[in-house]
Amino acid sequence: MSSIDITHLQTWVGKQETLEDDISLFPAQALAAALDNEVLPQKEDDLPPFWEWMYFLPTPKASATGADGHPAKGGFLPPVPLPRRMWAAGEASYLNALKIGQPATRVSTIESVELKEGSTGTLVFVAVKHEVSQNNVLCISQTQNIVYREQPAADAPLPPVKAPPAAPLWSKVITPDPVLLFRYSALTFNGHRIHYDRNYAIQEELYSALVVHGPLLVTLLMELKRSELPNERISHIKFRAVRPTFDDKPFKVEGKQEDGKLQLWSVDNENAMCMKLDAKLASAES
Repeated sequence: MSSIDITHLQTWVGKQETLEDDISLFPAQALAAALDNEVLPQKEDDLPPFWEWMYFLPTPKASATGADGHPAKGGFLPPVPLPRRMWAAGEASYLNALKIGQPATRVSTIESVELKEGSTGTLVFVAVKHEVSQNNVLCISQTQNIVYREQPAADAPLPPVKAPPAAPLWSKVITPDPVLLFRYSALTFNGHRIHYDRNYAIQEELYSALVVHGPLLVTLLMELKRSELPNERISHIKFRAVRPTFDDKPFKVEGKQEDGKLQLWSVDNENAMCMKLDAKLASAES
């Protein structure tokens, strides 16, 4: 078993952080432009689901940033002594629309810290709950599941190929490029170098190319839903990263709707599912 002091790390459970943001117009318009959308959002528009990750951003000083570009360990999140940190999964309930141009508050709480031993070595899972309110009304309730893991060997294989659901109703090819990844990193103040520093991603973290952000994949899946079901409001999503996606080859975002439930997923050039997302539509709950 690992020598990680999980008892110490679990003293972070219950820790809270409160951030304020004015949900300004520029990030929303900038993301729409980066996604090549025809129409730019305006003030008082509803912020599209999952775009809230451009707001409430911690701003650590350069001196408080690690060599990998992440904030140095030991702040709000527990100082897990493992080199790789990834957003592995999450879910969100969209209760009320978040309006662009109006102040909002996010309260974040460390809900759990768990140590596990897996086939790839030691893993530490940290669950963070985020509640976003505007005008004293709860708009979004989210759980973010972060996993910390050991650095894999240079010859370690990718996770096994998992086939996507059959018979998608919608499919769109995405050709990623460093500009898109850089823009998304900038808009989310994500300094992790695997998304924009190719030498670092390949030589230090042993990836084959730049890594497409998991949240960007979720955003692209939500954009597919918006284009295909523009009049349907999503009330809840649950997603899980299955396999990394790289910027050197096109990939697809796909989906289908059955019995009021929405399935969305991304697949790489090997037809391996990389991000899986299940959504509930508000119309199916009424």
